[in-house]
Amino acid sequence: MKTTITTLQKMYQDGEKFAILTCYDALFATILENCGIDVLLVGDSLGNVIQGETTTLSVTLDNMIYHTRCVARGAEKAFIMADMPFGTSQLSPGQTFDNATKLLAAGAQMVKIEGGQIMAETIHFLTQRGIPVCAHIGLTPQSVHQLGGYRIQGNTDSAEKQLIEDAQILEQSGATFLLMEMIPATLAKQITDILTIPSIGIGAGRACSAQVLVLHDMLGLYQGKKAKFVKNFMANAGSIQEAVSDYVNAVKTNQFPASEHEFQ
Repeated sequence: MKTTITTLQKMYQDGEKFAILTCYDALFATILENCGIDVLLVGDSLGNVIQGETTTLSVTLDNMIYHTRCVARGAEKAFIMADMPFGTSQLSPGQTFDNATKLLAAGAQMVKIEGGQIMAETIHFLTQRGIPVCAHIGLTPQSVHQLGGYRIQGNTDSAEKQLIEDAQILEQSGATFLLMEMIPATLAKQITDILTIPSIGIGAGRACSAQVLVLHDMLGLYQGKKAKFVKNFMANAGSIQEAVSDYVNAVKTNQFPASEHEFQ
């Protein structure tokens, strides 16, 4: 049976965490869902791990459509979420809607949009017209140049207040999920406790309703230095399947992320 938003919301209400990994092709889509991954994120991180770029900014909508279609062919059960790449959601709500429909036509069940309350109008426009949205705050890789690099966010009083406000406004705008990246674990817990929608963490501590990692990072295939919030699940596994299953179990039993993966 296909995992739906209703499935994930039921898991959230029952206190069951869901496990997410990025995915870019049909073969891994099959492998990951067979190992218990609940959500496959077709991430614009493909710019880094597939295309060899230093940022995600060069990823095009056509790239995302292609990889979403590949993942959809390999996934029978897992929920599919796709990133809106740079320049495709920072437009008018109507233009963003047109771009998002192409990702849903390719097989996505939800789109993910980076940005705080400035994206509220767009998210409201999309969700009122049948396109589920996962909002993304904290470190937003598409804004890497404006943020001055890949750095922890929400670590000052004003920044903390801004992220809390962003989270509440995005939920009110209709976001189904909220992803938080590279923020202090205590702040992520505070936001998670305030929200009535599931939170997804990547470098945001164990209190989040779900966890996501880039597939290649989880398998120990780093580009440069390993990020603090990443764990190499291949280190003690005999196969990719075992590593993925261990990740799923660690997320669902709240063993990952551990304290060493959190920002304070």
